[in-house]
Amino acid sequence: MSLKIVVLAKQVPDTRNVGKDAMKADGTINRAALPAIFNPEDLNALEQALRLKDAHPGSTVTILTMGPGRAAEVIREGLYRGADNGYLLTDRAFAGADTLAT
Repeated sequence: MSLKIVVLAKQVPDTRNVGKDAMKADGTINRAALPAIFNPEDLNALEQALRLKDAHPGSTVTILTMGPGRAAEVIREGLYRGADNGYLLTDRAFAGADTLAT
């Protein structure tokens, strides 16, 4: 039985080395001051999807992310790790979307 697996992935700020420039006066994260990375929890999901792909010959893994053009890095990393396809949803209408929307 082959599977068609979709992994929803997000690019997030790398908060491992947060400095004083990483926070804005209003208490929100200054995304421009931090590098963006593949969300670690989503990376776990990708790894599990790839295990399922290996266990079920003929299966495919697709990465889906939403964000600005730079979020394509998540797609590239997913493809490098073994995903078969990747799609980036990008539109100015998504700018400022809250956590529930993304």
